[in-house]
Amino acid sequence: MAAAATDGAAWSEMACLFVNRLCIADVALLDGARGLVGESWIVDVELEGELDDQSMVLDFGQVKRRIKQAIDDSIDHTLLVPMQADALQFQSRDGGTQLLFPSAMGAVEHVGPPCAISGIDAEEITPETVAKRLQELLQPLMPPSVTRLGIHIRNEVIDGAYYHYCHGLRKHDGACQRIAHGHRSRIEIHADGKRRSDLESEIALAWTDIYLGVAEDIAARANGRIRFAYDAPEGHFELALPEHCVDMLTTDSTVECIAAELYRRLHARDNIPPEAVLEVRAFEGVDKGAIAGGERAEVSPKS
Repeated sequence: MAAAATDGAAWSEMACLFVNRLCIADVALLDGARGLVGESWIVDVELEGELDDQSMVLDFGQVKRRIKQAIDDSIDHTLLVPMQADALQFQSRDGGTQLLFPSAMGAVEHVGPPCAISGIDAEEITPETVAKRLQELLQPLMPPSVTRLGIHIRNEVIDGAYYHYCHGLRKHDGACQRIAHGHRSRIEIHADGKRRSDLESEIALAWTDIYLGVAEDIAARANGRIRFAYDAPEGHFELALPEHCVDMLTTDSTVECIAAELYRRLHARDNIPPEAVLEVRAFEGVDKGAIAGGERAEVSPKS
């Protein structure tokens, strides 16, 4: 750490730079107890080293370009797989990967291109094991003057209800096309201007570690299991899991459609009057999402 000098002496050339909330990693992970789990992790970084000619450890612009981009290109929107888990079955298949992961919730099967998964050399996926993997990936990208790279992964602090969900968007031309990526998301509901934490909690409980499926993606359904499959620009994807871990949507599983689906379901309830002004704010990870219903003011265009 940089230390203040005495009697006008020069500052130490060693310093520590930090960037809180450098990025958000929206991932799915395999857990022995919970099965397929969606997470949205906040990533903080620290860089310690000598000051360069600009009296910096590393320019903040370089931090974003080198580290944030590397995280986006590695774990973000992938399925995190604990490669040392005893029960994991993993193999390459036709240029892609195929895995079977038993869990207390039932077995999860996944088929997809290599870019859709991130193998973590650990028995279980935790913020600590993922941070260790990121440090291994990112340290070689640092200039020699950076002697230490610290990665800290944490959850958003949510005062209220939230749920973990996974999904895949076959029509998306980016990383969201991957059949198993996920989010940890808050839910906010207002009825006639009043916050309804009871309804929020009900939805969060129903969508604990849920996979949001789309009917057109179903490839097979039998013996209490459901298999989704589709082809997207990155390749062929399949995901099979127990039906009790799935909620089927009548639309796509974009956050706009999720908000609209929750709005429709709530308005169909007996304890919500038909004339009630209902607003659903469904989040997709941290600080982003979609609104359905409500009475939002019109914004007039500037003259």
